[in-house]
Parts: sequence; C-alpha cells; structure tokens
Amino acid sequence: MPRLLSVRQCLEVVVEQMPLTSVLYRQCVESMLRLQTSSYDILIENDPIYTPGSTDNLRTYGHQYWLGEQDYRPSSQHSLRVMGSNTEVASCILLATGGPSGVHEHSALLHELSCIIAVGPFMCSLEIPHLHLQWYRQVDRATCFGVYYAKKHNCYISHGELEITCVSCTGELNWSVSGKDIFTNGFCLHDDYVEAVDWNNEVYRIALPSGESWLVAA
Repeated sequence: MPRLLSVRQCLEVVVEQMPLTSVLYRQCVESMLRLQTSSYDILIENDPIYTPGSTDNLRTYGHQYWLGEQDYRPSSQHSLRVMGSNTEVASCILLATGGPSGVHEHSALLHELSCIIAVGPFMCSLEIPHLHLQWYRQVDRATCFGVYYAKKHNCYISHGELEITCVSCTGELNWSVSGKDIFTNGFCLHDDYVEAVDWNNEVYRIALPSGESWLVAA
C-alpha cells in the first residue's frame, strides 16, 4: 500500500522539484500556520513570489483580495487554503501594502464561522469554508504583529507595531492606543485588560472594553 504524505511533505516535494524558487518556497513551508475546525483544515502561508495579474504564477487561487491601495507592489502576501477530506474547498490570497507581516501562531484565529487574519497593517475576516471576504480594517499605521479574541468582551484585539487596536466582531473600530515607542517587547491579553511593552520596556495597561490606558512600569 503506498505511503500517504502530509500536506507539509507534499509541499516539500514540490520545493525540491523547483530549484529556481526552492529557497522562497521552503520559507513558505516553514512558516505555515494550520487552523482546524471539526470539518476543515485552514492552511495559511506566505507566497512572496506571487504576482498579481500574472498568468505565470506557480500557485493560483480562487480569490484575490487587495487590502488598501493598489498603486504599489504589495509587501505582504498571505495565502489561505481550506481543505476538507483531502480536497481543496476554497483558496485565496490576501495582498497588502504597508509594513510587512509574517505567518506565525498569532497571525490568524478562528471565531465561529470566520477566520480573522493579520495582513500588513490590516485585520480582515474571511468566511469559512468559502473564504468570502466579509470585512477588513486598517488597525495600525505600520504593521499588525498578531490578532487575538477577547472572549469576555466579544471583540478582536490587534497587537500592532505602533498601536493596540480593538475591533468589533463586525469590523468596526472601537478604539486605538499608541505609546511612546513601538510595541515590540511584549504583549499579553487578559480578561479585562491588555498589557503591551514598548521598545523602552515601558509597560502599558489598556482596559477592556473602554480603551483607557496607563503606564504600570517604566
């Protein structure tokens, strides 16, 4: 009986057969995020060599969504594929200018029938399983490091480079808070507040759901 390969193993085989682009595609494989529902696997990756409008792309997608301006080459290109019973149900690629974002454990989350994902400075919502774009919102002036769901207050929190932002489950901006410097040294979501640490190791506490903020350590 032939040995079945995982999705990751299949992608690695493809990488080995494409020597001219193997480095870029190996980076895609290594940065894959897999989210799971009871019926589907959602695979999220970077696709840095995808070219909008080209007929020569090595990968194609059922949907292409531009977030924000389309006058410049996108700096963030994240793909999603929904798999069910080893069959692709839907696929899309999200394109955004602004500060680039990567794919890691906090890049996306599942909430009810939606996938909430950070792409560049944007947070967006995609319907599962068909990946229809429900809404998107710019949540930072630079880039979004990660997205979180605040269960007690039923809202999404963006950990941005310059701002901590709260967005409703329908995509409305509730509040946005900045600090003295970039929020690169720590982030933690609690039941009733967010703690974020800036470049100078100053700790900010931001209340949920009001957005009131204050320094707790400097």
